[in-house]
Amino acid sequence: MEVTVKYFETKGEVNTEETLNIAKERAKALRINQVVVASTYGGTGKKAVEVFRDTDINLVIVTISSGFTREGWIMPDSVRKELEVKGAKVLTCIHALGDDVSNAFTAKFGGHNPNEIVAEVLRRFSQGMKVAVEIAIMAAEAGLIDVNQEAIAIGGTDRGADTAIVVKPAYARDFLSFEIKEILAKPR
Repeated sequence: MEVTVKYFETKGEVNTEETLNIAKERAKALRINQVVVASTYGGTGKKAVEVFRDTDINLVIVTISSGFTREGWIMPDSVRKELEVKGAKVLTCIHALGDDVSNAFTAKFGGHNPNEIVAEVLRRFSQGMKVAVEIAIMAAEAGLIDVNQEAIAIGGTDRGADTAIVVKPAYARDFLSFEIKEILAKPR
């Protein structure tokens, strides 16, 4: 099998539409019917809804956790409703690879927990790689995607999307069975 990987010269929002379109085409080619997209404020989610509009894909938009409300990093309720009306499922929950109970202990007592280590390893590829893996786990945990079927997960650096991967998702407690099958796009 020969697959083209798109390497972006820059990170972030400028790559969003191309990343989404690459993901759509690969989903069509592989007959993947579940796509998970990270969207903090809703801009990437809105673009994803438009790109995947004429498909039968189960589109799951994963927001940043409510724990970031004080930083102002939260999707407004009006945007959430807009995405849901257009057919997307919107998920807000604890991050699979950080910002959980173990982080409170790490912050107070030092050291590193396995979530932080996994997150840092994935960031060696790109921030979007870490996000894409994380949101696939989160969507699986919420029962919004089928762990027995491949999915495409899309993440990014800061705002927008710049990383897309084909995954065999897994629940958090089964993380060692999670597989990254293909890298479709990422920043160089």
